[in-house]
Amino acid sequence: MKSKIYNFLLILSSLIGYLEWGKTNHSFLYQVEIEMLSKLMTDPRSIIHPLTILPLIGQILLLATLFQKKPNKTWTYIGIGCIGLLLILMFLIGLISLNYKITLSTIPFIVFSILTIKQYRNIK
Repeated sequence: MKSKIYNFLLILSSLIGYLEWGKTNHSFLYQVEIEMLSKLMTDPRSIIHPLTILPLIGQILLLATLFQKKPNKTWTYIGIGCIGLLLILMFLIGLISLNYKITLSTIPFIVFSILTIKQYRNIK
């Protein structure tokens, strides 16, 4: 049960990532994802990029583990990896640009990833 809670928290924490570009542009990842899913129906070629598709695949895998009796460890690790590519990149960008909003928005996902990995390693 604890594994499912961690997987759910991973999904939620991945959606609160914050992006800023330019002087007036900013968005949370959940807003970008909603826009991306709407474009998927009208112009799917416009969203095909590894940094958009991989995190979405990761979220789908984590979501699928919530409906399993015992969450699949491999799916969870792959989900963390796929989402982690984007969020670790955002974390590094936040650190380099000294943008605390971006950096702080990624920390929950990083913490839950570490806790989830520890949880799965303790399960025998």
